[in-house]
Amino acid sequence: MSGARGRALLVALIAVASAAALAFVTTGREPKPLPPRPTGERPNLLLLTSLPLIFGEDFSLSGGSSALKRLEVRYRVIPISVTSPSELAKGRLLLMAQPLAQTAENLVALDDWVRGGGRLLLLADPRLEWPSNRPLGDPLRPPPMFADTGLLAHWGLRLDAPDQRGPARGSVAGYPIVTVSPGALYGGCTISSDRLVADCRVGKGRAVVVADADFVRTDHLGGEASRNLDGLLAGLASLEQK
Repeated sequence: MSGARGRALLVALIAVASAAALAFVTTGREPKPLPPRPTGERPNLLLLTSLPLIFGEDFSLSGGSSALKRLEVRYRVIPISVTSPSELAKGRLLLMAQPLAQTAENLVALDDWVRGGGRLLLLADPRLEWPSNRPLGDPLRPPPMFADTGLLAHWGLRLDAPDQRGPARGSVAGYPIVTVSPGALYGGCTISSDRLVADCRVGKGRAVVVADADFVRTDHLGGEASRNLDGLLAGLASLEQK
């Protein structure tokens, strides 16, 4: 190879490497998992869910879900059963994961709590694919669709069911996640390009809505869902900061 051709090839390789480096810098590094917090620095996190995150459906004491274990390294998790004023007074950060329908009075209390400065991460799934051994109609069975009785519309949102069922990719707080039959959000809030996440300013508070709840069932989603719980924790962390 002649000297001129060798120099040309070297320049071309440098250009390719430079372009790759620029693309890497532009897209940014993949975010790292958030670190655990010392026990005394873990803020209260209220948890309201119909999903078997704290206990299995058999109410065994063998330990909570992977999601609960990850939450507990950063928060003092306080389970609540309703969004009554007395329950909401226990904290300023709330995770609602496919909750059961709340009464009109408790929905008013939840709206007041958020408007007063509360921070909410709501996993609202319009087509839950989480299997359950409980019979249809059992009040303890997770609802197959988010039981919205006007709350989202009150905040200017609409939640649509998916056109197709099955796994889909998305992101929460910058972390790639694998969802299952996610819905789509529309309205006046800040909505992600894939319509998976809506970020709503509500009075002095903030509500982030994710149109899927299956993504926290990482025990059964396989290795591709390895960042799902990182996204869950990052979504909560963003609510603490703003």
